[in-house]
Amino acid sequence: MTTTNELPTGGLLAADTGMGAVTLRVGDLDGMIRYYRDGVTLELLSHDGPVAVLGRGTTPVVILEYAPELKHASPRSAGLFHTAILFDTREALAAAVYSVAIRYPGTFTGSSDHLVSEAFYFTDPEGNGVELYFDRDRSQWSWVHGQVEMATIFLDPNRYLAEHLSQGAVDAATAGTGLGDAIVGHVHLSVGDIPSAREFYVNRLGFETTTTYGSQALFVSAGGYHHHMAMNTWNSAGAGRRSPALGLGKVEIVVPGADDLGELGERMSHYGVETRDDGRTLAFDDPWANLVEVRAASDVE
Repeated sequence: MTTTNELPTGGLLAADTGMGAVTLRVGDLDGMIRYYRDGVTLELLSHDGPVAVLGRGTTPVVILEYAPELKHASPRSAGLFHTAILFDTREALAAAVYSVAIRYPGTFTGSSDHLVSEAFYFTDPEGNGVELYFDRDRSQWSWVHGQVEMATIFLDPNRYLAEHLSQGAVDAATAGTGLGDAIVGHVHLSVGDIPSAREFYVNRLGFETTTTYGSQALFVSAGGYHHHMAMNTWNSAGAGRRSPALGLGKVEIVVPGADDLGELGERMSHYGVETRDDGRTLAFDDPWANLVEVRAASDVE
């Protein structure tokens, strides 16, 4: 792993910036609702015709859009690597992992201790990556020359569940409900190359680089988080712009206020990035036609 001490030249996103819901275009809406509701333990917040919103409380996490006319993209194309759902306690994470394990055992793909977090990985029924994770306290993160130290260390899922799966968590998972709060902690994309990702997400959009893995992966954040977004070329090196397909529909970023949204609009305009501004959201495509939409927290319902 190598790191760079790079700051964007055109301004930074506000420190309180976070991620909003991830929109997925799906071919089997009912099946995908079941996976994220009954497996991942998100709540079905609304289901209006071809669109279903799942999350916790009033916070959307995954938005499913029925798009039967679309086909699956090539596994070598750009798009979503995974949606990372952050739980507020280890017990809540254990409940979700246990729930997926008993209902969709074949979707588990691995688990890792990343030093900053503890993560479990899955692939949903339509091939979209899912990470369920818990953050260690920021006081336990290690920073070297302004860059966060992360690693990929085996995390024994059975031991983790034995240590953190309370009877209350088992009861909740068995009943198909979850514990605590859950949000989109970060979004990881598959892209064609890292220099273009850095130019767009750091120099133009305004994230800060937190870690890089050579020429294969870039991790970026606002406000000193370990990463709000990541981009890698592990499966997609050389990929061009996406054609309409099942999978990622939209990534949402939430900035604190309208002024932050306005500043971002001015910055993207300065760099010649074509944007769509409806007065509440600012939308644009990254170099691989991944749709990014930014809204102010004050406008999030």
